[in-house]
Amino acid sequence: MKYPVFLRLSPLIRENLNVSLTAVKTNKLRSILTILMIAVGIMALVGILTAIDAIKGSVTDSFNRMGASTITIRSQSLRSQSSEVRRRVRNKFIITYQQALAFSESYPIPSRIAIYASARSMLEVSYGSEKTNPEISVIGVNPDYFPVNALELSGGRIFSHYEMNSAGFVTVIGNGLLSLFGDKNPIGEFLNVDGRRYQVIGVLKSKGASFGGGADKQIFIPLGNARSVYGGDNMNFQIKIQPLEGQKSKNAFEEAEVYFRTVRRLSPSDQTDFRVERSEDMLERSMETMRIVTVAAFIIGFITLLGAAVGLMNIMLVSVNERTREIGVRKAMGATSRIIKQQFLFEAIVIGQLGGLGGIVLGILAGNLVSLGMKTPFVVPWLWMLLGVAVCFMVSILSGYIPAVRASRLDPIEALRYE
Repeated sequence: MKYPVFLRLSPLIRENLNVSLTAVKTNKLRSILTILMIAVGIMALVGILTAIDAIKGSVTDSFNRMGASTITIRSQSLRSQSSEVRRRVRNKFIITYQQALAFSESYPIPSRIAIYASARSMLEVSYGSEKTNPEISVIGVNPDYFPVNALELSGGRIFSHYEMNSAGFVTVIGNGLLSLFGDKNPIGEFLNVDGRRYQVIGVLKSKGASFGGGADKQIFIPLGNARSVYGGDNMNFQIKIQPLEGQKSKNAFEEAEVYFRTVRRLSPSDQTDFRVERSEDMLERSMETMRIVTVAAFIIGFITLLGAAVGLMNIMLVSVNERTREIGVRKAMGATSRIIKQQFLFEAIVIGQLGGLGGIVLGILAGNLVSLGMKTPFVVPWLWMLLGVAVCFMVSILSGYIPAVRASRLDPIEALRYE
């Protein structure tokens, strides 16, 4: 039988490997329990880190889908303001339609500007005898809302200027509402929305179930209709700006704050009473949170592996005591302390690597359950796999070293007398 070159060069290593594998096979129950301890530790480490990678990919993809380099203006939370500041504010807490419209007309940076407001949420929508679950949201939007948020039509069209100005009862629906219509083409059909009939003029492509995919379960209606039906001047509007190609995002961000302060009639000494956010900043904050979670996950996995290392060391010490006579026989036949030390180190490494490989496979499967739930691509975390192998090797060496040294120092005469 021919062995690979590296085995042919060292028959002693080959012999020690054979002895180690025989010892692992002989003590099956103990070996399996030790392998499972290490596998659980590696599964926790690789599984959590794989899940985090899947979430990172989903968040990044969702931000890209929602429109790159966008700037959002929204009202500021009252809880973030002191009572003294709230007493001195010039404006209502909400952003009114007139303010949003005035900003879109005066903003100097060439951009698409989406104006929108939530009209209703947790709503049940029906078509004939078919009904949705009470999870549908109604959003009042202008035509620019769709390209700014990277929403594409799978059929039909968006609102015309006439429908916007006349507050027409028309709607563009998310892909998740198609189940109401069965095999029928929804374009031109009428939905019952909160007791009112809206004609479907467009259907959006699916955004999926990942973060930012809520458009699948949303109904979009013209801003004028939303104002007349759902709240008028009491609605709280938001503005999303997408600078056209060639425009600097930072400059657009600064101009947005300056011009909206003017719209809100704020003097230079007044505190800004709204929020302006860049999508890049939100993505960076999300990634920073993910980095913190990654460190926490690594610490949790390390603690689990520390417990597994202690267990492996304990089992190796028990193995040394049980095989004292075997060690004495091998030393009497000419085995050196170095060979005995190698034997027990190899045994620890074999157990550690078997546990590591099992843990890596289980960790990848467990981590990708998250990506499956979020309908994102399967993640193969090569970096974490290599880290898992390296960590298992280090755990094996550290756990097996003390028992191996103890075994190598046994006096052969005393070992042969051991009962």
